[in-house]
Amino acid sequence: MAGKVGNSSLPPSRPGLRIEGMAQRNVLFVLFDGVQSLDVTGPLEVFAGAEQHTPGTYRIRTASLDGAAVRTSSGLTVVPDEALVRAGAPHTLLVPGGQGTRRPDALLTDWLREHGPRAERLVSVCTGAIRLAEAGLLDGRRVTTHWAYCDRLARDHPAVEVDPDPIYVRDGQVSTSAGVTSGIDLALALVEEDLGRDAALAIARHLVVFLRRPGNQAQFSAQLAAQTAQREPLREVQLWITEHPADDLSVEALAARARLSPRHFARAFQTETGMTPGRYVDRVRLEHARRLLEDTSDGIEEISRASGYGTPEGMRRAFVRTLGTAPSEYRRRFHPTPAQ
Repeated sequence: MAGKVGNSSLPPSRPGLRIEGMAQRNVLFVLFDGVQSLDVTGPLEVFAGAEQHTPGTYRIRTASLDGAAVRTSSGLTVVPDEALVRAGAPHTLLVPGGQGTRRPDALLTDWLREHGPRAERLVSVCTGAIRLAEAGLLDGRRVTTHWAYCDRLARDHPAVEVDPDPIYVRDGQVSTSAGVTSGIDLALALVEEDLGRDAALAIARHLVVFLRRPGNQAQFSAQLAAQTAQREPLREVQLWITEHPADDLSVEALAARARLSPRHFARAFQTETGMTPGRYVDRVRLEHARRLLEDTSDGIEEISRASGYGTPEGMRRAFVRTLGTAPSEYRRRFHPTPAQ
């Protein structure tokens, strides 16, 4: 697989259109052995699609340290365009993740430490954030990475503020994203910043991405975020919460279902699942409401009752607090509509 993509059929907005006064942006993808192929190709396809939509806006390059081919974590061989030592200063420097980030690479760290600050935009996908942190480029920044590596990133780099929830975070010139496909969302956000919403939407449709997800959308569901309890009564309570979000899910009610005292239940639930009963219930209710907003045409009031919020205002507060957006706006972004 060569490090170039140029065979898409995405039409330009007008043949040969260029935006007057806009300098071409150099986008450089860093490659290394053990890189996750989708971390590279997902965002690369977005920028390539943007260049085809509006020619002259992006110059996309891939580079490894010595210019040699790299082997991805899935066994795919990728041939870069050039060596990093010969790559010019990029406008956007993108560092993907993958198994290779779990092994320190002093030469790559040194290159990133020297050249990273020169980029106007510094971007990571998945565990690419670990590479940037090793180079000291994330100190004092709010960032994210794949949920499974957030604790490690925070532990190994205490000067970095790690937020495990969003699919991507933008902090000044630094943008970091969560696991694999979230790199596409972040790339679409960058293209929207450069070329506008219409261009980003055209590229998203071409890639069969329904709509770009906002960065504050959660990485994973309550069931994935929490561990499965070891004891059967607690596992049954977890299942009950998921299947009955509108019921009384107070600690007292759940403890009675598990045949434990409220105090014992709360302590055991947190020990075995990694979160308090209240937080677990909040996540389940939010996830249930999100699915109904995405998949049904039910009214906001009906969804708020079905999800255990009682009132639309209660659901609105939960959405704004967790996702940074109201339920009506969330539905506008994610509820399927006929393609235009």
